[in-house]
Amino acid sequence: MAMGAVLSSNRAFASPLSSAGGKQQHTSPHCRWPVCSLVPGDRNGRQTPASVQQPLTRFCPKRRLLSSRVECFLYSSDPAVTSGWHKPKRRENLTAGLDTASSCVVPTRNCKAKFEMTGSQSDVPVEAEAVLPGQDAPWFPKRWTIVVLCFFSFLLCNMDRVNMSIAILPMSAEYGWSPATVGLIQSSFFWGYLLTQILGGIWADRFGGKVVLGFGVVWWSIATMLTPVAAKLGLPFLLIVRAFMGIGEGVAMPAMNNILSKWIPVSERSRSLSLVYSGMYLGSVTGLAFSPFLISKFGWPSVFYAFGSLGSIWFALWQRKARSSPSEDPDISEDEKRHILGGNATKEPVSSIPWRLILSKPPVWALIISHFCHNWGTFILLTWMPTYYNQVLKFNLTESGLLCVLPWLTMAVFANIGGWIADTLVAKGVSITNVRKIMQSIGFLGPAFFLTLLSKVRTPAMAVLCMACSQGSDAFSQSGLYSNHQDIGPRYAGVLLGLSNTAGVLAGVFGTAATGYILQKGSWDNVFQVSVILYIVGTVVWNVFSTGERILE
Repeated sequence: MAMGAVLSSNRAFASPLSSAGGKQQHTSPHCRWPVCSLVPGDRNGRQTPASVQQPLTRFCPKRRLLSSRVECFLYSSDPAVTSGWHKPKRRENLTAGLDTASSCVVPTRNCKAKFEMTGSQSDVPVEAEAVLPGQDAPWFPKRWTIVVLCFFSFLLCNMDRVNMSIAILPMSAEYGWSPATVGLIQSSFFWGYLLTQILGGIWADRFGGKVVLGFGVVWWSIATMLTPVAAKLGLPFLLIVRAFMGIGEGVAMPAMNNILSKWIPVSERSRSLSLVYSGMYLGSVTGLAFSPFLISKFGWPSVFYAFGSLGSIWFALWQRKARSSPSEDPDISEDEKRHILGGNATKEPVSSIPWRLILSKPPVWALIISHFCHNWGTFILLTWMPTYYNQVLKFNLTESGLLCVLPWLTMAVFANIGGWIADTLVAKGVSITNVRKIMQSIGFLGPAFFLTLLSKVRTPAMAVLCMACSQGSDAFSQSGLYSNHQDIGPRYAGVLLGLSNTAGVLAGVFGTAATGYILQKGSWDNVFQVSVILYIVGTVVWNVFSTGERILE
């Protein structure tokens, strides 16, 4: 039996877990810490004969002083004794069963951080970074630069999307559009958006997320700025430009999912994705807040020119700072690269998509079905909420517009709260499968509960509160199904998100249309009941068939 301790450092060292005579060493690609040996002897490091029982003494050949410490763990390959690493319950057990040639890998005296790990030797994860004296750590990790840039791309995405919902009012008055024409213009965005969901995932997995996301932002920004020109040329041109805008935005989510699957380790996955998706929510808030101001001051074309031009600023930063993977980035430190990769070699880009294999996996279908069930309720609330406020709660249109911002803000806040909770659970040793099931169950059952409650409340204040709570709990899905694509198949994360989000967009299209039909025949209670049923179906499917384990290599 050999004994070792676990500590992460900014330099890579193998962990010398020696067997008898020190001839055999057990190493792990995850072991990155400076080491000291414990040998029987005096405090000067002089070894004593095996027959003399002496306390184990630290002996550090290179005297690397660290500001951290860990506890020792035993490792044994003998299944009769133990399997892999384990922690001795008492200090005196550290010397039990060790011969004179055994060694213990421990740091020096300064003791700061404590780690507890179990599992096989090759599974020992890197839990923290310790900086050696005189070594500078980057003040802002490169991987989070990628996350922030993705956040702002999604901010622009929804700013450019929602501005039409405000500008369509003066535009229809100027051009004399009927309500049917207005509906056609609004829906034309989804023609292109649906077209590039799966294609965007294929392109991202083959050519890299940087190229595809950059293309998407430039494409939809140009389409946004061309909108006033197209409107003056005629309705067909406007419909084409709006569909082109949907093409650009359709690749955004698959490309983002691909690039984050390369850059973000699993311990940070939930909060990074939650931050990026909160950019969408804040983009809606920003677009709804600034569009009326720009229209009143400079006219409705100014909204499209102003919002569209912001894409050029983002693209310049993206080209300078972003890479599709850490292995392609010349500026990233070796320590951060090792932390991201976790000892795994970077795989080549995908050359072909194994569609039969992907579609044969039950967890993939759990993603697709759950995404459909999730987006049905989400799109209904976000699309029909102003009408509900106006017809049922008797708010005027100004009040309805202001209150429409509330659920977006609630989702932005609770998405990030859910992300931190999920990553904390993973850090505490909860399995990724259980974390994803817990978070998505909240994302399904929370809205189901508050929509059921909504049909029973009688005051506008309580109704608004139920709406906000429904959307707040819905945001926990960012740490559930939206994080799961990278769990089960990181190499095909773009394709997987394209598949599931296609189902999600179809749910939005069909759900929005079905809601109008239900309201003609029934009531708002019937609308909410359909959503609740789908939320429950999604909960069952998710908890039975989903997994957090990698199923696609």
